Amino acid sequence: MENPILVGATAPVFNLMDNRGKMVSLNDYKGKKVLLSWHPLAFTPVCTEQMKSLEANYAQFEELNTIPLGFSVDPVPSKNAWAKELQISNLKLPSDFWPHGAVAKAYGLFRELEGFSERANIVVDEKGKVMWIKVYNMPDLPDIEEVIQVLKKSI
Repeated sequence: MENPILVGATAPVFNLMDNRGKMVSLNDYKGKKVLLSWHPLAFTPVCTEQMKSLEANYAQFEELNTIPLGFSVDPVPSKNAWAKELQISNLKLPSDFWPHGAVAKAYGLFRELEGFSERANIVVDEKGKVMWIKVYNMPDLPDIEEVIQVLKKSI
């Protein structure tokens, strides 16, 4: 892995297809915070819990003027099947499949050897700047309460 993007940097803009086949762009969310929640691969236990926690807390993210997004290098059909299995109805799951891992690379989160991203959370502020980043050990489930506290402090 390269070094992750730094706090204060301008967040690289992305245009990716989500699990529902709709384009998602960072530019769509100007004036809101965006939580970029990176998980290595769909259909794996920790990644499943990570995305379920985002869905379960979706209303709280809305109250905090934040759009959560669940990124991975999985292709759109896989992300769609996974979202249906997890009963995800609000959360968008952008696919960084092709060019493979390009957005993860732009954020310094791509693991070249394995071909997928780190497990990480990045919060982008209303002006498109990185305001918080945390990279987790692969087996560790990100603490959703920690992310919510970061967002509350930034109000």
